[in-house]
Amino acid sequence: MGYKIAVVGATGNVGREMLNTLAERNFPADEIFALASSKSIGRTVSYGDDTDISVLDSATFDFSKVDIALFSAGGEAAKKLAPKAAEAGCVVIDNSSYWRMEPGVPLVVPEVNGAALSGYAKKNIIANPNCSTIQMVMALKPLQDIAPIKRIVVSTYQSVSGAGRAAMDELFNQTKGIYVNDLPQKEEFTKQIAFNVIPHIDTFMDDGATREEWKMAVETRKIMAPAEIAVHATCVRVPVFVGHGEAVNIEFDGPITVEEARKAMKAFPGVSVVDYRQDEGYVTPQEVQGEDNVFISRVRKDPTVENGLSLWCVGDNLRKGAALNAVQIAEALVAEYLPKK
Repeated sequence: MGYKIAVVGATGNVGREMLNTLAERNFPADEIFALASSKSIGRTVSYGDDTDISVLDSATFDFSKVDIALFSAGGEAAKKLAPKAAEAGCVVIDNSSYWRMEPGVPLVVPEVNGAALSGYAKKNIIANPNCSTIQMVMALKPLQDIAPIKRIVVSTYQSVSGAGRAAMDELFNQTKGIYVNDLPQKEEFTKQIAFNVIPHIDTFMDDGATREEWKMAVETRKIMAPAEIAVHATCVRVPVFVGHGEAVNIEFDGPITVEEARKAMKAFPGVSVVDYRQDEGYVTPQEVQGEDNVFISRVRKDPTVENGLSLWCVGDNLRKGAALNAVQIAEALVAEYLPKK
């Protein structure tokens, strides 16, 4: 006997990847429900290689039927439906930003702060961090265990899949159109994304930062707590379909060598180090599509501060940056906290 699982937002990029990941990892599920908005009723989504599931209306679904619900339907759905599901006895793992900074809601990357799951029952809601935050803290945690981190300056190179399927379509259509002299049409992005980069993800805040940049700072501190790490981020959208890159500069409160950093990251679960100082001796977003690990390259000393390192970090934002992390949270729940089935 296994668990009953719902995937909310099952027709979106991340929702479909959640279904794929559950199947690939042989999650102990007796039954899977695919949920989405009413406009998707009647559609089917794939679960594994040979199973199709009919989509049900998330607004009318009885969440008392399931043990765990993986949400990837945006902030409004999380605001309305997550408390309803939690009150029905279902544990919600939400991929939106809505619950991340809510007191009493664990914000979890299992390899980094899995012990935080012990507090899940306060609200029956667990938050999945921002995709860029997840891959960065995967690199930071093994380094923090060697020397306390004081400050991080990070520039992200984020693929369009992080903005949804319509954003991916916009990149494709603009790129195709440019080759046949069609004027690029902007709908999902504020500027042309094809053959361009856009230093603007999410809305602007009063201090000039965007909410994506703010998320990386506050989420990193919550996940790495009690560390008081200063984080300054610049988040940029790039014309890549899948896979985020990050250039991360780290200042430590004690000495750490390049060799020590490489060794620690190589030994950390979910991290791969590919770092050769030669042509092709590094990893790019194109190579990590479909991969579960976060990949680290270009590890080097920063000579401008007393204890500093720089590194390049890439990951599949739909996998570890979203769906895989949520499934890993569910796996930890059933292994350590939920009643055995």
